[in-house]
Amino acid sequence: MYNSVDELQAALNEQDYIAERGLSVTIYLALKTGKPLFLEGDAGVGKTEIAKVLSTALSTDLIRMQCYEGLDVNTAVYEWNYAGQILHMRLMEAARGHSRDNEGLAREAMESELFSERFLLKRPLLQAIEQSRDGKAPVLLIDELDRSDEEFEAFLLELLSDFQISIPELGTISATVPPVVVVTSNRTREIHDALKRRCLYYWIDYPHFHKELQIVERKAPDVPAMLARQITAFIQDMRSMELFKRPGIAETLDWTAALIALDQNELSLETVQDTLGVILKYQDDVEMLDPTTIQNMIDRAKVEAQRA
Repeated sequence: MYNSVDELQAALNEQDYIAERGLSVTIYLALKTGKPLFLEGDAGVGKTEIAKVLSTALSTDLIRMQCYEGLDVNTAVYEWNYAGQILHMRLMEAARGHSRDNEGLAREAMESELFSERFLLKRPLLQAIEQSRDGKAPVLLIDELDRSDEEFEAFLLELLSDFQISIPELGTISATVPPVVVVTSNRTREIHDALKRRCLYYWIDYPHFHKELQIVERKAPDVPAMLARQITAFIQDMRSMELFKRPGIAETLDWTAALIALDQNELSLETVQDTLGVILKYQDDVEMLDPTTIQNMIDRAKVEAQRA
C-alpha cells in the first residue's frame, strides 16, 4: 500500500496513467479507508482503465463484472451447477442400488455432497469475497453500473456495506480484507444516493489539451511530435461540437495508431475523411463533418499545434 498521494501518483504514472491531483487523492483515500471508489464520466475518459492500472500497481488480481440490463444474482454472485448435480445424483443412486438400508442417511449424504463447493459456480462478486479471505484483496471492477437494473443496484448496496455473501446451503462467506472496489458509471441513468454515500465519488472529465497530448505521447511513443499535437488539437476541437457521441481518449489513441499505420506526419483533408470511422461511431455525427468543416478544423489544429 502507498504511504502518500505523491507515491500513489508516481505509481500510476509508471503505468502510463496520467492522473490529476484530485483523482489521485480520491484513489489514495479509497485505498486507505477501504471504501469503494465510484467514478462517473462520459464513455472513454479512462474510468475502467483505473481499475486495470490499480491491479497492476498493487500486484493483485483484477476481477471484472460487466453490468447490463437484466443482470441478476445468479450471474453476478453464484449459482449451482445443476447439470453436474443431476449427473452426480444419478451416479450415487446407481452405486447405492436398490438397497433400503440406511436410506435416510444416504439421502442426507447425497444432499451434503450435491450442495458443496464442488458444484458451486462462483461469479465475480463471490470470487472477490473469497480471494479477500486469503489476506490479499483483489481489485473488483463493477463496470457501467448504470446499465443494470435498480433491483441489482439494491443488492449491491448491501454487499458493499458488509462485504459478505450468504449462501443458504453453505452459510455466510465474509471478506477478511475488503476488496478494492471500483464502480463506474457513464451516467445513462442516475445511481441511487444510498449507494453513492457508501463510496468516494469522483467525476472524470475529458482531459485538457496538454494532458491528452501527454497521454498520446506516452501510449504511442512512435508518433511524430507535430502529428501528436495536431491530433490532440483536432480531437479537442471536435469535442466542442454538438455530437451524439464525443470521442474519448480511447478514440484518440485508436486514431493515432491508425495515422501511424498510414505513415502520416500531419493531418490532411483526405486522411481525416478516410479515417473518421475510427473517431466517430454514429452516421449522424459523421455527416456533420463536411469537407469544409474538416478543413477548417485541420487549419485550427495546425495553428494550435504550432503554439503548443
